Amino acid sequence: MSLDVIGAGFGRTGTLSLKQALEELGFVKCHHMTEVFQNPDQAPLFLAAARGETVDWETVFKGYRAMVDFPGCSFWRELSEAFPQAKVVLSTRDPQSWFKSASETIFQAVQMQVDDPVMKQVSEMAREIVLEKTFGGDISEAHAVEVFKAHEAEVKRAIPADRLLVFEAKMGWEPLCDFLGVKVPETPYPRTNSSEEFQANMAGRK
Repeated sequence: MSLDVIGAGFGRTGTLSLKQALEELGFVKCHHMTEVFQNPDQAPLFLAAARGETVDWETVFKGYRAMVDFPGCSFWRELSEAFPQAKVVLSTRDPQSWFKSASETIFQAVQMQVDDPVMKQVSEMAREIVLEKTFGGDISEAHAVEVFKAHEAEVKRAIPADRLLVFEAKMGWEPLCDFLGVKVPETPYPRTNSSEEFQANMAGRK
């Protein structure tokens, strides 16, 4: 099994809803940061990749057909090369709206002190990849929004148009299903992981 879908969008661009959508479309399983919390032994592999070490992406994503969200989105370029047949979905939203959501969720989470020793290594991995690797330690609004925009521009520049879908959750099933060549479900497109839900989940992981 190898990745068929690579999610290049940052967290808080509807990635958990996209994970659920992809799995409903048959791309089971879809990787997301929630998978790392459930499988903390994955954390050292992503951390090694973030530090420039060579990793076997087939091993990292063994058992997965799709990937969205952090930490995987930080390696979209490497993954698009490792899985040349995979299609790339760049989930997006208004940059200022994204920053507000990220500030209330991800940016707080990566700075949170974690007591549980198992979850601590996941937290350290997330801090290094999100805070340091992605944002260079600066999550002020001006800098973070600039990084967000530059990331999206680079994905659009690097990935051929016929391999890339720029996708907002509000677009619903049709463009996603058309891009992936699958039937549109009769169920509504998933809507999940609000800022309040994210904060409640993180509180339970301290």
